[in-house]
Amino acid sequence: MRILFFSRDYTTHDHRFLSALAKTEHQVSYLRLERRGHQLEERALPPEIEIVQWCGGKAPARWQDGVRLLRELKKVLKRVKPELVLAGPIQRSAFLAALAGFRPLVSMSWGYDLLQDARRNAAWGWATRFTLKRSAAMLGDCNTIRQLAVSYGMPDERIVTFPWGIDLEHFRPADKGHEPQAVSAGSEMPFTLLSTRSWEPIYGVETIARAFVKAAAEHPELRLALLGNGSQAGLLRRILATGGLNAASDYPRLLYPGQISYAELPRFYRSADLYISASHSDGTSISLLEAMACGCPVLVSDIPGNREWVQQGENGWLFPDGDAQALGQAIIQAVEQRERLPEMGRAARRIAEQRADWKLNFPQLEHAFEIATHSA
Repeated sequence: MRILFFSRDYTTHDHRFLSALAKTEHQVSYLRLERRGHQLEERALPPEIEIVQWCGGKAPARWQDGVRLLRELKKVLKRVKPELVLAGPIQRSAFLAALAGFRPLVSMSWGYDLLQDARRNAAWGWATRFTLKRSAAMLGDCNTIRQLAVSYGMPDERIVTFPWGIDLEHFRPADKGHEPQAVSAGSEMPFTLLSTRSWEPIYGVETIARAFVKAAAEHPELRLALLGNGSQAGLLRRILATGGLNAASDYPRLLYPGQISYAELPRFYRSADLYISASHSDGTSISLLEAMACGCPVLVSDIPGNREWVQQGENGWLFPDGDAQALGQAIIQAVEQRERLPEMGRAARRIAEQRADWKLNFPQLEHAFEIATHSA
């Protein structure tokens, strides 16, 4: 089958889907809606994937570009002649495909499109309903997304839900003999917290910074590694500096490794005592699954997407979303119970093996294709 994969940008998720599709019998073309800021994924696409050149994919897409993009998309569809379009996010790539009148359309939710964008205002809500009404099938990565899609008019029987999953061979615990040793509570051994989310408001990294200041005052052995970057860099540094922490003088208490390649990520998860995320909105968080697969216990915000993966006190902990005081106390609790962390890490790995194996989950995409082609 000829498939057009139409996505917003080129991210790790796009690479994952397109690399898996390249190994199928389908002929797959890739269309990119926009290019935002820095490159989000450094790995090249497999040669089996045809990259479609068009007017989009070179700069951020604006609403005022919509008429031109729609006109050019119709030309792309005539040229490529796909038998199915797989497109997301809902109000961007999938919306344009729906406006172009293409059938059958499989819409793919990226989480934030239904968790946030659909609720922005009446126009975004209308675009969501319009797209889902014209979608032959829809993909989502968790039950929360499924329920939201139904609330916007998508028939439940045409929704396929599965975690996007990860490569369990790439993201795995340290080899035996190199695992962190369990130590008694109160030890002065360094205790490393790892955050991998972008420094943007939606991911609540400022909540982590405030909580770390509180917890580090009681436990000087705490370390915080903040991967990535983002628009809140100045705010994060001010929060930490106000708390008496300075990146230059307090190394290695504060680590700013920057943007880390996919190949290097497992090393950071394995060297951390605790993965931490204060995201205000998530479907199934890929970074959460990566941490669990590496045998790293987790401490994450108590939001619906995270609740589907974190069993309180077994593979990690949940804290009230946005509550820096509660997060600080939870960090202290984790430090004082650090002898439990190796077993919690093993439990996290087991859950990842049971539910987050990309090789086992990906074939469910074919079910969405079957639903779409049979309803066309």
